[in-house]
Amino acid sequence: MLVYDHTSKQTTTEKVRKPTEQEVVWIRLRDPEASEVKHVLSDLLKCHPLVVEDSIKLNQRPKMDRYRDHIFISFFAIDQQHEPIEIALVVGANYVVSIYKHDIPILDELYEQFKNIEGRMEFPAQILYHIMDRCVDEYVMVVDHLEDKIEEWEEAIHKDPYSPIAQEIFRLKRTTHTLRKIFVEERTVLGSISHQHFPYTIPEADVYFIDVFDHISRVVDSIDMFRDSLTGLLDMQISMKGDRMNEIMKTLTIWSTIFLPLSFVVGLYGMNLKGIPEYNWDFGYAYVWGIMIALILIMVIYFKKKKWL
Repeated sequence: MLVYDHTSKQTTTEKVRKPTEQEVVWIRLRDPEASEVKHVLSDLLKCHPLVVEDSIKLNQRPKMDRYRDHIFISFFAIDQQHEPIEIALVVGANYVVSIYKHDIPILDELYEQFKNIEGRMEFPAQILYHIMDRCVDEYVMVVDHLEDKIEEWEEAIHKDPYSPIAQEIFRLKRTTHTLRKIFVEERTVLGSISHQHFPYTIPEADVYFIDVFDHISRVVDSIDMFRDSLTGLLDMQISMKGDRMNEIMKTLTIWSTIFLPLSFVVGLYGMNLKGIPEYNWDFGYAYVWGIMIALILIMVIYFKKKKWL
C-alpha cells in the first residue's frame, strides 16, 4: 500500500496495515483471495459485512453506498476491447481501498505517480478523484476511437454498399448499449459526490468532481449520438443496396426490352415455312440485320429521351 504521512509530507510504500490518524493510505488488491479481502476490510478497517461481500463478488452495477464511517463505490474502467472492468472502491476517513480482478494500467500509472509526485494523497477524496478522472479519460479515448470507426464505416459504405460490416455494426451497437448503461449510472454517482456533501474531502475539491461529472456527461451524449449514427449506417447501407439493386434491375429490364423485338424478328424468319418472300431476296440476310439495328437505335434513342438509360 501507499502511505502519505501528514507529518513528514512524504509518500512511502509499506505492507498492508491499519493506517494511523496522521496517514492517508491507498491499498490496492488485484484479484485477491476472499480471505485477503476479509482481512483488509473486516479485520483491519472494520468495514460493514455488506461491503466485504460486494468487494469479494465484484458483480455490482455502478453505485455508491454510504455507511457510518466509510463509503462503498462501484466504478468501472475500460480495457482495450471496450470491455468494462469493475473496481470496488472503499473510502474511509484516511484510506482508499481498490479491489479489482484484472490488470488496469491506469491504476498502475497512478500508483507510480503518487509515489513520485508529492501532494496527491493528502485526503481520501483526492485519491478517489484521480482514479475516477483517469477512468473517465479512458472513456473519452474510447469515444474518440468509436467516432473514427464510424467515419471509416461511412466511407466504406459509400464506396461499396455491400461491404460486410453489418455484423461489426451490430456488435458495436451492443457494446455502446452496455457502456451507456454503465456511464449513465456512474454519472449519477459522480453527481451525488459533487452535489452532495462528501465526508472525506475538502470544500475546494468539489470543483474537481464537478469537472469529472461534466466529462462523463459529454461521453454519455457522444454515446447516444453514436447509437443513432450506427442505426443510420445500417439504414443507409440497406437503402444504398436497394438503390443499387434498382439500378441493376433497371439496366437488365432495358436490355431485355431492347432484345425483345429482336427475338421476335429472328423468330419470325426462323419458322422455315414456305411463302416467306424474304427467303428469295438476294440481300435478305442484310435486310434482317438492318431491321434489327434500326430497332436497337430507335429504342436506345427513345430510352435516352425518357432518361431511362
